[in-house]
Amino acid sequence: MLDLEVIPERSLGCPEKSWEFILGMHFSQAVAIIQSQVGTIKNVQVLYSDQNLLNVDLIINIPLSGMRLIFDPISQRLKAIEIFNMKLVRLRYCGNYFNSPEILPSIEQIENSFGSTHPAVYDAVKNSFALNFRGLTFYFFVDSKTQPNQANHGLSSLHFGPGNSPIVTRMTLYCGNSFHECKAPALPISCYNKQLYVESATVIRNSSGTKGLRLNIFTEGSVRSLEARKQCFTRDVLFGDTCQDVVTNLGAPSRVFYKSEDKMKIHSPSAHKRVQRKSDFFFNYFTLGIDILFDARTQKAKKFILHTNFPGHYNFNIYHRCEFKIELNPDKTEQLNGNPINVTAYSKWDAISAKFPSESPIVLHRSSSTNCSNIFGSTFCYGYQDIIFEVMNNGHIASVTFYNTSSQNVFSNWAGIGNQQQINKHNEFEIKIN
Repeated sequence: MLDLEVIPERSLGCPEKSWEFILGMHFSQAVAIIQSQVGTIKNVQVLYSDQNLLNVDLIINIPLSGMRLIFDPISQRLKAIEIFNMKLVRLRYCGNYFNSPEILPSIEQIENSFGSTHPAVYDAVKNSFALNFRGLTFYFFVDSKTQPNQANHGLSSLHFGPGNSPIVTRMTLYCGNSFHECKAPALPISCYNKQLYVESATVIRNSSGTKGLRLNIFTEGSVRSLEARKQCFTRDVLFGDTCQDVVTNLGAPSRVFYKSEDKMKIHSPSAHKRVQRKSDFFFNYFTLGIDILFDARTQKAKKFILHTNFPGHYNFNIYHRCEFKIELNPDKTEQLNGNPINVTAYSKWDAISAKFPSESPIVLHRSSSTNCSNIFGSTFCYGYQDIIFEVMNNGHIASVTFYNTSSQNVFSNWAGIGNQQQINKHNEFEIKIN
C-alpha cells in the first residue's frame, strides 16, 4: 500500500523515497517515476482516445493503488490527480494521516486535518456532496442516514446521527479553485532536471527549400540566488552545421545513435554495390522532440526529424512534443491561388493533402528488437518537396522529416524516420484505447 503525502495545488508523493507526482510535470517524467518504483507501483494502464487525441484527457491508471494521473492531451502535462479508491492508499497532510486502514476519512477527520472551508456542494442527482479546498476536493456519498439540512450552511450543513458520519469516497488534487475548471500548470522548475525544452520551433524555408530550424528554448537559469529561474533563448540549427556547432547551440544530446543498416537503399540506383563506409549518426534530443542526422564523412547536419509524441505511435513517450510551425508555399501549378499552407504538430493529414497533390505513400512498419509485434500497426510516409510526413492511421502526423536535397539522394531519405534507437517503452504498461 502506497504511503503518500498530499500537498494541495502541488503534488502527491512519497518524500521518504524521494519521488512525487508534481502538477505540471510531463507525461514521460511521471512514467519514469513509475518505472523507478516497479516493485511498488504495479499493473499500470495508459488510457486515451485513438480518434480524439486532442480533446480527451490522457490518463495513467493505477488500479491497484486506487489512483489516476490525468494529463492535458495537448501539453501532455499533469493537470490533476484522482484517488478513486481511498482504501488502497495511505494519505497524510503536513505529516498527519487523514486516511489509512486505522483512520477513516470522515467529514470530521477532514475538517480536523484541513480546517474550515466553504459549505459543501450537494448533488441530488448523484446523491453525493463535495467539500472543496483550494486545490483539493473530497467527495462523499449520501445514503438514507445522511440528509441535507437546508437551514444550515457550513461543514455541518449535512445532518447525520452518531456513527453515521459520511466517509470520503474520492479525492482530487489540482491547481485552482475547481477541479472542473483546472488546467495543467506550466512545467515546474523543479521538473526541469537541467534539460532544454522547446516552446516553439519554426522551420526556416525559402523558395529553394528548407534551410534549418529556429528553436525558442527554455531551461533552468544559472542559480545566483536562492530561487532558480526560467531562462529563455533562441537558437538556429541549419543544414551544414557541424557537430560542434549543434552542441554549442543546443548542448549535448540525450543520446547518440549510429545507423547500422539502411533498409531503403534498395530504392537507390547503386543498391547492388557493396560499399563499405562509416555510419551516419543521430543526435537525439528527447526533451526537444528533435533528431539531427549527421553525415559520417563530413560530420555536418543533413536531416532534421521533428516528433509529435501522439499516443498510439511506436515511439510514444520517448520524445516530448516538438511545437513546430511550417509554412509551405505550393507552386502555382499545384494550387492556383498560391496561398501558403501552415502545418503544426496538431494538423491532420487530410486537411494538408487536400491543398496539394501527393503520391502513394510508403508503408513504414517498425518492430521491436526483441521480436515483439508492433501493436500500433504501420504508419504512412508521404513526400512533398524536401519533406517527409509520417502519418498515423487516425490521420495525425507522427513526425516530419526535412532533408538536404543538395547532399543526398532522395531515396535514402526515407530511412531512419522516427526514433533511431528502437526502444519499446510499452512493455511494462497495458495500453487501452477508447
